[in-house]
Amino acid sequence: MDEREAMSLALDLAWRGWGRVHPNPLVGAVVLAEGVLAGEGWHAEFGDRHAEPVALERAGEKARGATLVVTLEPCDHRDKQPPCTDAIVLAGVRRVVAAMADPNPEAKGGAARLGSLGLEVQVGVAREAAAAQNAIFLHRFRNHSRPFVALKLATSLDGRIADSSGHSRWISGEPARDYVHWLRAGFDAIGVGGRTVRVDDPRLTVRGSVTPRVSPRRVIFDAGADLDPRLTLVRTARETTTTVVTGEDAPHDRVDRLVAAGVSVVRAGSLEEGLHMLHAEGVGSLLVEGGGRLAGTLLGLGLVDRYYWVQSPLWLGDRGVPATAGLPSDPIALAERWAVVDRRALGEDTLLVLDRR
Repeated sequence: MDEREAMSLALDLAWRGWGRVHPNPLVGAVVLAEGVLAGEGWHAEFGDRHAEPVALERAGEKARGATLVVTLEPCDHRDKQPPCTDAIVLAGVRRVVAAMADPNPEAKGGAARLGSLGLEVQVGVAREAAAAQNAIFLHRFRNHSRPFVALKLATSLDGRIADSSGHSRWISGEPARDYVHWLRAGFDAIGVGGRTVRVDDPRLTVRGSVTPRVSPRRVIFDAGADLDPRLTLVRTARETTTTVVTGEDAPHDRVDRLVAAGVSVVRAGSLEEGLHMLHAEGVGSLLVEGGGRLAGTLLGLGLVDRYYWVQSPLWLGDRGVPATAGLPSDPIALAERWAVVDRRALGEDTLLVLDRR
C-alpha cells in the first residue's frame, strides 16, 4: 500500500464519524509500516479520542519508524483530548502525511511542531477530496454570517420535483431515500418551503443507519406563516425543535398559533437575513430539501454551497413542478459552472454532488 492508497482508506474511515462528530471535523488515519497497513482509526464521537492516537494504539510497536497518513493536520492543542502531536512523537513515527492544513486557529500548528522535532511532514496529498469531505467544517472558518447551505433535490429526468398535482412521493427509490436519511444525520438543520409542508406533510427526521448525536432542527421557510396546526411538523414541534422563518409582516394570529404549538418563529426581512438569524441561533449547516421556488431563490441569490441531485428514471412532463422555479436565466458564457464532487448509482437512481467553485 502506498501513501495515496493509504489516504484513500483514511478518507473512507473518516466518514464513519458522520453525524456523530460535528461540529468537529471528520478525520481518518492510517499507519503504514514499510508499505503495510499497521493500524487505522477515525474520530468516532464528539469529544472522544482523535483518529491519530486510535490508529497509533492499534499499530503498537509497528508505529515506530512508520508513516502516519491522516486526512487533517494533527492538532497541537489541548481541549477535550490531548494534542495529537504528543501521541505521534511518543509513538516514534518517522513521517506524517496530511491531506490538508487545519483552519482552526486554536488547533493548527501541528505540522510545524512535528517538523521542528525532526519528523518528515507533507501536507496536501488528496487535499481536494479532504476539503470536499469537510466542507461544512471549513465553511465555519470562511463565512461567519450564515450556515453552510446544501440543496438536495430528487427530480425526474426532465427536472421535475413533483407531478402536476404537486405530489413527490416517491420520485426516487428506496436506496436513494436511505441515502438521504444518512445525509440528514450530518446537518444541524433540515429546511423546506411552506408549500412542500402543506402538500407532502413531511416529518423531516433522521430514520436511517446513523443516529445523529444531535437531532437536526427542522426549518420551514414560509413568508406568511400559513401552516395548519394539524401538520406533522407543527404537531410534533415540542418533540423535535422546529423553526419557521417568516416575513416581517406575517399575520400575528398565525405566528401566535405556531408559537402556542411549540414552534419557534424567526421574522426576517429577506431570505439572507433569515439565514443569518438561524446562524446566530447555532445552525452551522442547513440541508434544504425543497420546494422548487425556495431552491430557485437560494440558487439565484448565490446562497447554495453544495447541491445533492438525485435523478430518477422517469418523466413528469411540462405540467410537473420544476426543480428550480424562478431561477434567473444566464447566457451560457456567463453561467456559473459547478465542480463535481461525487457521482454514483443509488439503486436505479443517480446521485450527483456538486460544489460551487
